[in-house]
Amino acid sequence: MTEKINWQKELLESRKFNDKFSKNLLEDGAKNFMHGIYLGYMYSRWRKIRGFDKDDPVENKGQMQSSFKEFDKKIK
Repeated sequence: MTEKINWQKELLESRKFNDKFSKNLLEDGAKNFMHGIYLGYMYSRWRKIRGFDKDDPVENKGQMQSSFKEFDKKIK
């Protein structure tokens, strides 16, 4: 994907976050730490709405199937 997507503008146009606080945050940006966290939350929601979260790497669950007790039995 070579084009740059303006996710803030897209969220404003979609009206998914339509309250005054979210609108100001998307237009003006974060002013403090908690605003930044909420902005990150909105970004992750946008990624899920657009389906970009499916591109994230999947955790390898095959290596975490045995317990420590099983591991300890194998060593003895």
